[in-house]
This record gives sequence, structure tokens and C-alpha cells, in this order.
Amino acid sequence: MDKKNIRKSINEFYDEIAEKEIKVKGDVDKLNKSLGYTEEDLKNIPEEAQLGLGCGNPKEKGKPKLGEVVADLGSGRGMDVFLASKSVGESGLVIGIDNNYKMLEKAREIAQNKGFKNTEFRLGEIEYLPIRDNYLDLLISNCVINLSTDKEQVYREIYRILKPGGRISISDIILKKELPDEIKDDPNVHGT
Repeated sequence: MDKKNIRKSINEFYDEIAEKEIKVKGDVDKLNKSLGYTEEDLKNIPEEAQLGLGCGNPKEKGKPKLGEVVADLGSGRGMDVFLASKSVGESGLVIGIDNNYKMLEKAREIAQNKGFKNTEFRLGEIEYLPIRDNYLDLLISNCVINLSTDKEQVYREIYRILKPGGRISISDIILKKELPDEIKDDPNVHGT
């Protein structure tokens, strides 16, 4: 499958998720706790932003500080953005970046309805980040870089936007061995 079709398939998958309502809150909480989120974390994140799609808690390792500028790659409905916003306070900023417009609409709606004034959501691809050079104190990402078809470009962009001495906290998955062709050729196949 070519890069264009991979991106299209990923976007269609997340379009569907963006529009779904969370029906099994207890299961999502249980999953999020298994990924390293605490009960306190979950209290600070609007329920409608918690989709259970991550693979870790990048905020916990990245430790955003008061007044910092943070970006979250593949922010979805904003779960990690909202959590980091509490740490950076009113003097800081957390920027969520996603290439799925429906996810961004939901995240912006949640931010407005819940009064998150130190957050911003931008449309963009993680290979071409809509952030100026040397701007971030911290970059976080939760199980998104694995979806990129050009990971080297993602990391070039990350280093471009980080201030000197800036930090990175990434939770993601990697392959230990090559996938079979039937899985590589159909991005909608779910691993077992």
C-alpha cells in the first residue's frame, strides 16, 4: 500500500473514532490506569477527551513545568493536552497537533466548554509541524509516531521546534520483526 493510501486509511479510521461517544467509561479508566495514568490524572482530564487510544503516559515522564510551552503530537480529542495544561498553568501553553479535523473540532469544543484557556489545537501533519523553530520546552506524543510513513522527517521536525535544551517524552510502539504482507497490505487489519 502506498503512503497516500496509508494516510487516507488512518484518517478514515480516526474520523469514525472522533464522532463516537464513549460508552464504557469504566473500561477506558481501567485501560488508562494500566498505561500509567493516575486517578488524579483522570480527574483532571475531561471524560469526553479520554478515548483509550494511547500506549503510555508521556506527561508523567516529560514532567511539564509551570510556564512552559508544550506540544502534543497527534493530540486527538486532547487528553494529554488537557493533562499537561494543568502542569504549565496559566502562564504556559499546550499545543495539540492533529491531522484529523474532526478530532480537532472535538478537542476545541471540549477546551471551550471546560474553560481550558492555555490550550490551542492546530491542524497539521507530524512530518510538517505548524510550530516555529526553537519554540518548545517539551514535546510529548502518545502512540502516534508509529503511524507516520516518514519517521525520520518527524524527528527532524521535533528537533527543529525544540528550544536548545528542550525535552522529549514519547510513548509509542515499535516492531521487533517485519509484519506479514497481508497485514502490511491492509491497514484495517488489527493485530492479535
